[in-house]
Amino acid sequence: MRMNQRTLSAAVFALVLMVSVTACKKKVPPPPPPIVKPTPPEPPPPPAPAARITNFTVEPRAIQTGQSATLTWAVANATDISINNGIGTVAANGTRQVFPTSTTTYTLTASAAGGNDTRSVTVDVSAPPPPPPPQPPPPKVTGIDIFNREIASGGDALFDYDKSDIRDDARQVLTHDADALKRAFAADPSFSVVLEGHCDERGSAEYNLGLGDRRATAAKDFLVQLGVPADKIRSISYGKDRPVCTDASEACYQRNRRAHLAPGQ
Repeated sequence: MRMNQRTLSAAVFALVLMVSVTACKKKVPPPPPPIVKPTPPEPPPPPAPAARITNFTVEPRAIQTGQSATLTWAVANATDISINNGIGTVAANGTRQVFPTSTTTYTLTASAAGGNDTRSVTVDVSAPPPPPPPQPPPPKVTGIDIFNREIASGGDALFDYDKSDIRDDARQVLTHDADALKRAFAADPSFSVVLEGHCDERGSAEYNLGLGDRRATAAKDFLVQLGVPADKIRSISYGKDRPVCTDASEACYQRNRRAHLAPGQ
């Protein structure tokens, strides 16, 4: 019995030893390689911005031939900016006065690596209205027109009995006549007048012819002093031969004692 135990122990020991030796002879696998995380790629650069037209206007939008309009613009992010119709390259912000002769469209082009932008405006051009027809010339005023309108109806220069002195009332009449005559001669250089001297019926015909001449001469001298051309006035005396009144009264005699203007022949 004791022999069997020894034998069993020896067998167990031999088995354990053999297992251990066998185990020692097996290869130990190498440890797994370390896990290397890949480096993330660089993010792509942001895209280049596109050109952007923020404003492109024209004022006024409608003009007449010969007038001007003003372009106004503002551009962002552009590397090249231009306007057609002869304007060419321009700054990013600006204005330009234009003088189109017909309806014209202006196009603004802005370029950049990230994209382009365009915008257009149109100026409507119309022909100006025709000028108004010329005013008809004013009717020509002749010397006789002025005479009839302003002198013929104004009365005569009157005198005292047997006198040729210019009275105050005669001065007023002749002053008015002088102004009208100067305008009549300016309007019609060919116009002239006759200054007649008249008397009442009292006295001889010969005496009254002389008195009438003195009255006509006194009235003419007064007009010449006021600027009336002397060569436009011819004086004549009719004495008592051409009365405007035939009553035998002082009122009638007064009307006949006069210097009277008449159109020249």
